[in-house]
Amino acid sequence: MGKVTGFLEYQRLQEASEASTSRLKHYKEFVLHLSDEQAKVQGARCMDCGIPFCNNGCPVNNIIPDWNDLVYRGNYREALDNLHSTNNFPEFTGRICPAPCEAACTLNINSEAVGIKSIEHFIIDKGWENGWVVPAPAAARTGKKVAVVGSGPAGLAAAQQLARAGHDVTVFEKNDRVGGLLRYGIPDFKMEKSAIDRRVEQMKAEGVSFRTGVLVGKDFPAIVLNDAKKTISHEQLQKDFDAIVLAGGAEQARDLPVPGRELKGVHYAMEFLPLQNKVNAGDKLKDQILAAGKHVVVIGGGDTGSDCVGTSNRQGAASVIQFELMPQPPELEDKPMVWPYWPIKMRTSSSHEEGCERDWAVATKRLEGSNGKVEKLIAARVEWKDGKMQEVPNSEFEMKADLVLLAMGFVSPVAQVLDAFGLEKDARGNARATTDGEGCYKTSVDKVFAAGDMRRGQSLVVWAIREGRQCARAVDEFLMGSSVLPR
Repeated sequence: MGKVTGFLEYQRLQEASEASTSRLKHYKEFVLHLSDEQAKVQGARCMDCGIPFCNNGCPVNNIIPDWNDLVYRGNYREALDNLHSTNNFPEFTGRICPAPCEAACTLNINSEAVGIKSIEHFIIDKGWENGWVVPAPAAARTGKKVAVVGSGPAGLAAAQQLARAGHDVTVFEKNDRVGGLLRYGIPDFKMEKSAIDRRVEQMKAEGVSFRTGVLVGKDFPAIVLNDAKKTISHEQLQKDFDAIVLAGGAEQARDLPVPGRELKGVHYAMEFLPLQNKVNAGDKLKDQILAAGKHVVVIGGGDTGSDCVGTSNRQGAASVIQFELMPQPPELEDKPMVWPYWPIKMRTSSSHEEGCERDWAVATKRLEGSNGKVEKLIAARVEWKDGKMQEVPNSEFEMKADLVLLAMGFVSPVAQVLDAFGLEKDARGNARATTDGEGCYKTSVDKVFAAGDMRRGQSLVVWAIREGRQCARAVDEFLMGSSVLPR
């Protein structure tokens, strides 16, 4: 814990950020980490709560009270070691995690939670600034070879843990750069890609090999980003490697089956967002989807929709509106009812603050246009009764729309990858594998494991890191009979 009476003396402090009027002119990160003194005060707010629910609220089970106390006492190096003991990439989670740990904070019952995410952000940035984040290669090699398919957070976490256990790890990525959905699904203004690049360099020094532009399988859907110039068969992987970890993302987006869906100007969010990230990386594109001067309608009220809003505004959209099918949530949750679980409540992102109209309980009925291009969206109000959606009579309205972005979530991993290996799938189209007991994370096919979105479906970066770490231990046990890797 921090200071005994800290939670009574100090208020929660939000991280400082650049004003929206100026940050809209660029794609760089605009949130600043805490100063040393600010971090000390925020760490002091961690109370002696007896049972730290934040530990269980965090999917990677960060030892949060311990590093809060260490920051309060100025022991930053030890705080970093503690943080790294449970999380390979705290710079990812410290920037983009929604912080379920804070929802579970005991102080959150009747006050504002400890700023856990901001303290995590501070610790890891302090570590990089001081050169404390260094490669940790294995003392001895096992001679075992492991293929990791997918270089998102699950794949990177699994690869790093397995390399540190002494295995020869090769990561296969279908796109031109490492990072998966971290690279091309998250805008640079939320996380600059240098955060990925420096981890990749660390992992290379630890013995991990990366092969980009290589697709595992074939017949990939055209709507999924794919820069592959080469392919490799599942038979070849099974022949060349002692174990395989499938750690790709849930890239099969939910579609909008309404009249007019085929019109030009209607795109999945993951057709729109990666292109801007490519341009930011220096690529010259012939056919970038741009919001400049257009009336943009974003369908879907989650984080991906929010990312579309922020990117559209930076591109110079004439207007941006975001629709959500569900009713507008309450401004504040009923804490005694939901704590320590993740609450449903009104959430306003930094992208919303930059300029966006939002509307709830709206269903799109059809899209209309001329000359094959979308010009307007026809929608109606809906209400929910007994768990069923019903259209409100006489509530139909139209909205000008030059660009419609579909951000309604993702239903499953791309089936072609799982089907290539002949894996058993669950009812939602994910690879079937358990997370507990003997054979955890192992699929129905010998030597093949699955983790992250490919096993659990669309989820958070922090869940992907957890599954990558746990899967690495399961693979190590499979190869060596036992493992010293943390679970």
